[in-house]
Amino acid sequence: MSEHEAEEGKPNSIGSFSFWPPHLEKVFPIYAMGIPNPVLDSSLKNFDCFDPIWDDVRKEAKLEAEREPILSSFFYATILSHDCLEQALAFALANRLQKPTLLATQLMDIFSTVMKHDKGIQHSIRLDIQAFKDRDPSCLSYCSALLYMKGYQSLQVYRVAHALWGQGRKVLALVLQSRVSEVFGVDIHPAAKIGNGILVDHGTGVVIGETAIIGNRVSLMQGVTLGDTGRETGDRHPKVAEGVLIGAHATILGNLKVGEYVMIAASSLVLQEIPPHSIVAGVPAKVIGRVHAHYPSLIMQQGKQ
Repeated sequence: MSEHEAEEGKPNSIGSFSFWPPHLEKVFPIYAMGIPNPVLDSSLKNFDCFDPIWDDVRKEAKLEAEREPILSSFFYATILSHDCLEQALAFALANRLQKPTLLATQLMDIFSTVMKHDKGIQHSIRLDIQAFKDRDPSCLSYCSALLYMKGYQSLQVYRVAHALWGQGRKVLALVLQSRVSEVFGVDIHPAAKIGNGILVDHGTGVVIGETAIIGNRVSLMQGVTLGDTGRETGDRHPKVAEGVLIGAHATILGNLKVGEYVMIAASSLVLQEIPPHSIVAGVPAKVIGRVHAHYPSLIMQQGKQ
């Protein structure tokens, strides 16, 4: 990709693109890019219209129900009885997070209402599910991410909580954050800003602080912490740019910037800003090499490239 193309390919804002590099179209099909698409935009208003990811989810559910008849009622309740991806996701999340004082019907109403009226979330849930299917070898299908993967599920609850936070419904947003932490072991503050096409692999132990920012197409492994040093107030959490790969149990502390296309090795402790295209490792982390490939977060090779 030329420098001009690379510059054009940068997001104008989180989740907004003026150009998409042609070689990435196979990684993120056109319907999952978040690029304006009249057919998809129409389908998000009228759920009877064409939605390729939802169509694939339904096909997968039907096939799995045929292969394992004992689960046919499960797949009917979770997938086949619903009209759209948003509704099926709301059902799955509500049933995972319910408890006696927080009923599934209440949760499903919250999730459905927010997702069906927020086009940004509608794009994000598709970009994220595509990221899981493309980058996680254990994700066998869209259904797998939607129904079983707590990294995907916790990320989508965050997106709803973030929307509620923006509406001033902060108590409800914090209740959802707390519940996700209890059920999934993932703690993402609803005020954090997270882009699209995110992979939270495994999810267990991931902590993302209140003023953290994560760009598009970032991959985080289990145990990653984006925290503060304890010496700062206000804007005190890391800013992670596009295409970054963060290895398992890496810790990034303070209001510092991690540049584009960086790879952070597992168990590293990052206390200083990292220039773009760097490989860092150690405690404290130091630059040990350069990333030669674009988007280490998509390639998912945790070693020198």
